[in-house]
Amino acid sequence: MLSHPAHLIALGFGSGLSPKAPGTFGTLWAWVAWLVLGAFLAPADWGWVIGLSLPVGWWACTVTARHAGIADPGFIVWDEVLAFWLILWVIAPSSWQMQLLAFVVFRYFDAAKPGPVRWADQVFKGGGWRGGFGIIFDDLVAAGCSLLVLALVERLLGGWAYA
Repeated sequence: MLSHPAHLIALGFGSGLSPKAPGTFGTLWAWVAWLVLGAFLAPADWGWVIGLSLPVGWWACTVTARHAGIADPGFIVWDEVLAFWLILWVIAPSSWQMQLLAFVVFRYFDAAKPGPVRWADQVFKGGGWRGGFGIIFDDLVAAGCSLLVLALVERLLGGWAYA
């Protein structure tokens, strides 16, 4: 993990090294980082962090996958971090219950890869820049699907998410 700066980022600062469910641990790390950094960052700042995390993560995922010799290694979790930060940013401010629901819904879409997420997972498979983007792309689609579900839940239950 410490042999290259890209590895540190791609492995979610070690959260991707979990022997079981590294994507879940990466998402949990993203949530904790969101809560800690949220004390210092305004919503516009989060926009910059997420916007810069995309190209940096693309680079880190590409380098780490190339060094591992695996197209989409499970221990690369920056894609989960970036996607979950995006979800939390869009639903902010929100209750801890809404954030928990966001976590559960995102983990479902990321792990089960239904419909559009499966398509996105297969579109950019391969090495080089395409592989690094492919690692991130399906999680961004999972984030979009999660946000759609969360918006529907919020619409049906009205207002509970921001209490």
